Amino acid sequence: MDANARAFILGCAGTELTADERDFISRTRPWGLILFKRNVENREQLRRLCSQFRELTGRADAPVLIDQEGGRVQRMGPPNWRAYPAAAKFSAAPCANEDERLGLVRLGARLIAEDLREAGINVDCLPLLDVRDREGHDIIGDRRPGLFG
Repeated sequence: MDANARAFILGCAGTELTADERDFISRTRPWGLILFKRNVENREQLRRLCSQFRELTGRADAPVLIDQEGGRVQRMGPPNWRAYPAAAKFSAAPCANEDERLGLVRLGARLIAEDLREAGINVDCLPLLDVRDREGHDIIGDRRPGLFG
């Protein structure tokens, strides 16, 4: 971590950084920026927002985070980006075997990663180990695959 970066991640109000946000970022040098649906409009706007944050921090590798899972948790969506299935859909996909199913999971993750990379986002906050548990709460719902139990 850059010695000048502070150990906090901030969000912003809209699709562009306000003058106050730009001033705050320049003064405080946060470690990263997390984006939400309210921050996403289209490809060019998102690239510009990520680039501006990094310019203000003085770090080309400053983390820009987003939660891009697919299904109901998709900050970047149509018409500017692909619509991805929820994780549980991979469990229900007709596959010849588990290797084929895991290949579908890898492909979905790779396509999401390419969308993020192209936009300038380098951290995806999607859950990696949510699994079905018969005795657990169903609040996660279709966000978890049924691949492992």
